Amino acid sequence: MKRISPFLYSLFIVFFLVGCSNKSDKIPNDLEIHDFVWRGLNEVYFWKAQVPNLDDFKFTNQSQLNSYLKGFNTPESLFESLLFDRNNTDKWSVIFDDYITLENLLNGISLHNGMEFGLVHVSNNNTDIFGYVRYVLPNTDAEQKGVLRGMVFNSVNGTPLTMNNFSSLLFSNNNSYSIGLATYNNDGTVTATNQTINLDKIEYQENPIFLSNVITRGSHKIGYLMYNGFFSGFDNQLNTTILNLKNQGITELVLDLRYNGGGSVRTASFLASMITGQFTNQLFTKEHWNANLQKQFEDHNPEFLVNNFSAKLADNTAINHLNLDKLYVITTGSTASASELVINGLNPYITVKSIGTKTVGKYVASIKVYDSKDLGRAGANPNHTYAMQPIVLEELNKLDFNDKDGFDPTILLPEDYGNLGILGDENEPLFKATLDLISTGGKLISAQKELFLEKPFSGSNEQKLKQTMVVDKKINNNQ
Repeated sequence: MKRISPFLYSLFIVFFLVGCSNKSDKIPNDLEIHDFVWRGLNEVYFWKAQVPNLDDFKFTNQSQLNSYLKGFNTPESLFESLLFDRNNTDKWSVIFDDYITLENLLNGISLHNGMEFGLVHVSNNNTDIFGYVRYVLPNTDAEQKGVLRGMVFNSVNGTPLTMNNFSSLLFSNNNSYSIGLATYNNDGTVTATNQTINLDKIEYQENPIFLSNVITRGSHKIGYLMYNGFFSGFDNQLNTTILNLKNQGITELVLDLRYNGGGSVRTASFLASMITGQFTNQLFTKEHWNANLQKQFEDHNPEFLVNNFSAKLADNTAINHLNLDKLYVITTGSTASASELVINGLNPYITVKSIGTKTVGKYVASIKVYDSKDLGRAGANPNHTYAMQPIVLEELNKLDFNDKDGFDPTILLPEDYGNLGILGDENEPLFKATLDLISTGGKLISAQKELFLEKPFSGSNEQKLKQTMVVDKKINNNQ
């Protein structure tokens, strides 16, 4: 079954209607959302060819499709059934029953208590886990309550954290919870203390530009930028931050992406353009969509598939360029998506050295899909507020390369949960190693002891969105 989609009209594409084009075919009210889920994924899903039930001719008419859709109790169960290799390949597509929540999350707006944390397995234990505080957001309850980077906790609301309960304890709809603090031991275990901290969430918009400063090492004037999310609403502030570093005469830049799970593809291209400047209008990355869409784009609008280095932001503000030929990046197993895109897109042009641990390996991007004729926000079905954020494309660099397994660091240096250090401080272990690499070529970097590495935990939709890469292009009638 293949229906005309206005999603493709802007590309001057005409599809022949098959089967369900009959106007007598009806979509029952109780299947409206189910039909939207199937239609949206059938149109744009990247791994469509690997999902037999998304084949264009799987159903010969709407009645057949309706019968199939009735087999699913919820839109969420249908959505999950149509994803390819959920546990290994497509770990990131999500569906929301409230698209306002989805839109806010993609702009860094959420209910937040201000404590950004990671979760780690207790040594030699496949069940128990503990949390550690990565950083604390300003003007939040966590800051007010004295939460600090490096604090460790192993219980929530008096319940020990495990693989089975961490999602319900930490990522539920409850706006308050209490963490039970612990001390980290060198053998990878933790010991509970009797101290607890109660934390309350409020609606909060995170500024991804967390920290910026300049360090002088001999003849090197080294700029440091900790950037925690590619949120397009902060592009101008990011541009101003780069100008401030430039005005201080930096000769090198350390880009700290250790906790940056991604965001806007366009913002990633802007940041790469700020770091350089000598490659304006050259190819940064190119896109590859599902077979149907890829052919239509190639035939009718090939420029749509290209993301170039730019001289201007989306609002035509001139981009401030550092004109660097070398970049140092701090990475961990939480560095993903648009962060990896910056590394991959710059690799063919300049020297990129990384310090930390291997990145996630998320090479694919998504778009927001609404229940409308062209799948855009305008004209969305007023009967419900569901929206999807499915994977729709993969990003490739100038050399047609991406790394599905993640990027290995130049210098392997895991974070030590017993000694995280102060972010931006010259003695913070990963930043210190980067400074040593710049000033001595790595001669002062000592061999590291084996540490207990953080493992990724996929809990709520919000957690999945923390490792996202979002295409900002409009591909509807308003393009």
